[in-house]
Amino acid sequence: MALQNTLKALADPIRREILNLLKSGRLSAGEIGEHFPVTAASVSRHLSILKDADLIRDTREGKYIFYELNASVLEEVLLWITDLNSAG
Repeated sequence: MALQNTLKALADPIRREILNLLKSGRLSAGEIGEHFPVTAASVSRHLSILKDADLIRDTREGKYIFYELNASVLEEVLLWITDLNSAG
């Protein structure tokens, strides 16, 4: 089930771009939202889906929430894809 949630989260181009942004380091929700022509509520929903899939982590600091990549889940997906590819 975890893999299914991960693949579903990765299916959306905005969520993939959020992951790309977080490659450079942690960002607040506001900083992430500046990169997209969608509402703050929409960005929040995308972040929630990524968090539920365990692709990102969040940390609250005062009134801000910062997001960062959870690379271990991405590594698991890559290993699964690599294993699937080598089966043929």
